[in-house]
Amino acid sequence: MSRLGKKAFPIPQGVTVKFESGVLTVTGPKGTLSRPVRKEVTVAVGDSEVTFTPQAGSMLGAKLWGTYAAHLINMSTGVTEGFTRILELEGVGYRAEVKGKQLVLSVGFSHPVPLDIPEGIGALVEKSVITLTGNDKDQLGQFAANVRKVRKPEPYKGKGIRYRGEFIIRKQGKKAA
Repeated sequence: MSRLGKKAFPIPQGVTVKFESGVLTVTGPKGTLSRPVRKEVTVAVGDSEVTFTPQAGSMLGAKLWGTYAAHLINMSTGVTEGFTRILELEGVGYRAEVKGKQLVLSVGFSHPVPLDIPEGIGALVEKSVITLTGNDKDQLGQFAANVRKVRKPEPYKGKGIRYRGEFIIRKQGKKAA
């Protein structure tokens, strides 16, 4: 049993939730997000709350109803407050800049690495800090992971792209004889 799925989710002020033909849509001041819902999970939208229930006898529905409740919470937070991911560049000469709809990274390769910024995500670069903002938590997290993947932090000197607050376990290098 899902602890999150058992609870009825209250709809915040200024947010509207609709469930039509298998698609859950959340609209708020910062935009609209929608997500398809499998038929094994039943969604009941009331005046002030939303409840999820698995279909009787459905093993997949019992596994997914808490997941859809978490998705609804993330969607409602996204359309009201939004989400932020902060990445830090660590290394001599490592730079980033926003050129139009691309984030261009210079991180020790012989060439700059351009990454297309997805629709709905904002990127801001100040010195060696990249701030990504958006209302879709999944899309924002995936883009932040793609940026980090360009140059992961290495364990000897700690150079690379890391999330703010991420701790890199350092290894000891070779010892001089």
